[in-house]
Amino acid sequence: MSNKTLPSSLELYTLAAERSSNAVIASYSTSFGVATKLLAPEIRQHVRNIYALVRVADEIVDGAAAEARVGGGNVEPSVALDILEAEIYKTLRSHFSTNLVVHAFAKTANETGFARGIIEPFFASMRMDLWPRKHTPESFNKYVYGSAEVVGLMCLHAFIKESDFSMQDYAKIVKSARALGAAFQKVNFLRDLSADFEKLGRSYFPDVNPATFNESQKAELLADIRADLSTSSQALKFLPTSSRKAVSAAQMLFTELANRIEKTPAEQMLRARISVPNTTKLFIVLKALIGVVPK
Repeated sequence: MSNKTLPSSLELYTLAAERSSNAVIASYSTSFGVATKLLAPEIRQHVRNIYALVRVADEIVDGAAAEARVGGGNVEPSVALDILEAEIYKTLRSHFSTNLVVHAFAKTANETGFARGIIEPFFASMRMDLWPRKHTPESFNKYVYGSAEVVGLMCLHAFIKESDFSMQDYAKIVKSARALGAAFQKVNFLRDLSADFEKLGRSYFPDVNPATFNESQKAELLADIRADLSTSSQALKFLPTSSRKAVSAAQMLFTELANRIEKTPAEQMLRARISVPNTTKLFIVLKALIGVVPK
């Protein structure tokens, strides 16, 4: 007879929940899924649990919920978002949810040590997407913090949960994580400039009208993105080896995307979504694997 201990009911349920999170990533983001493979297994699962929850919230305000409503459903995105957020806080306490993605996310939050302080800003930003708006500099900064920077901080908790740092080094790492999240979000805003405006009625960048978008505005936005990428790279050396390669790959991928945007005429960006070819993605991953770190 085998002496292997069978998983408990909760362990088996949690495994199913995490597999559900993995399925979300496989469905929505091949690039992100590839980057997470460079993480140590336990950290990889935590990051995937975070991403899956973020993706579900995004579909409430951007995609699937709206289509369900158009198709005759009575879903109300604002109510669905409230229910999702409330379920997370309840699950942080109960350690169980009938929503598999929430169950996996709460497990990660509890095990890595982040709580409502960085979850609430995320949902605040998601609510800003419920209605068409043009951002001011203040609302834009608030939105980017909640929609992207805090996600970077959630992942950071997974990266360094068993590490010790001086207060000075920890401050650098936090600043880096926020900057990387901001850079990712701004790059996505830039390449989705036309689609966000035409399909969703959103204009994320203050004082930027997609209809009159020009090279000068593109250069200014890219300069801001590159400043964020530079800030984020400064703390890579502090990350444990279990996560450094994956973060380096992600940063190099978005740097490549920024480079391609820079080479694309502003008017052309309004007609096509810029992307990085799979062969280039593979090359970037290989560079990260051999220890190349962006500067």
